[in-house]
Amino acid sequence: MIVDLPGTTVSKISKSLVQIREQGGAVALGRVLTLVIQTDEISSEKAIEAANAASKEHPSRIIVLIDNPSEDSPKLDAEIRVGGDAGASEVIILRPVGAAASYPQSLVTGLLLPDAPVVAWWPNGAPEKVSESPIGKIATRRITDALSQADPRAFLDNLSKNYAPGDSDFAWTRLTLWRAQFAALLDQPPHEEVVSVDVVGDLKNPSVILLGAWFRQQLGCPVNMEHRAETAGVKAVYLVRLVRSDSSIEILRDQSNIAVLSQSNQPSKELSLPVRSLRDCLAEDLRRLDPDVAFEKVITVGLELLGKEQK
Repeated sequence: MIVDLPGTTVSKISKSLVQIREQGGAVALGRVLTLVIQTDEISSEKAIEAANAASKEHPSRIIVLIDNPSEDSPKLDAEIRVGGDAGASEVIILRPVGAAASYPQSLVTGLLLPDAPVVAWWPNGAPEKVSESPIGKIATRRITDALSQADPRAFLDNLSKNYAPGDSDFAWTRLTLWRAQFAALLDQPPHEEVVSVDVVGDLKNPSVILLGAWFRQQLGCPVNMEHRAETAGVKAVYLVRLVRSDSSIEILRDQSNIAVLSQSNQPSKELSLPVRSLRDCLAEDLRRLDPDVAFEKVITVGLELLGKEQK
């Protein structure tokens, strides 16, 4: 069900939510968090679709704040989606115009679920310092996506300088399967020191940079970064090779979902290593609302170490 509320107020939106629950039996008792999405009109539906899919794992109230900077008379249009149009959540879309868009925090605060954590997500353009932005100040977890920024590498560098506990980025979340594979492989004998790492991939993709920074920070050995542009079948990371004194481990992903693992003195085998969807990344970041210590170390320490090594 979709309810349009043109020329409304936050108070009227709250009353409409109560009426919808009373009339339709929809309840908010099972909601575990409030997800605030700040985006533009073009990207809003794609973000809502991902949030609705993730809500099956994390029932939530989704507040979508659509940026519309203009000099028009102040006005607030809203839309409420519940039931089949909102997955396991209730979606509130806010379209402030004119001066009404100047105070996003005041628009959102009155619609937050009581006593529930707040997660903020910027699917595209993000503030320079997300933790000090109006929406970032009320959130316990703040999610950005370096890949969607005008200059992904510059955005990573800025995030490194301005990092605050609770910050996260999908460029890091997209690496979860890669990190899990190598963590498991390094737990197996022989437990020999890794003397160097080769990372081949699209160096314009922030995930490739963060993977190199993770290896540099975790293993403390030189990391060689080699550029290979993305192709139709291969995304971001193409190959990773860990070199030991007399052996090596290599994962090659030259297809979109399948990779090949090669280890010295062992037969090669295929691994499932799919490119992660927007829904997968969002669902993972919503699973843990405490600061991601591993990401903090990589973005504040590993990235700097890698940068010095590549100069």
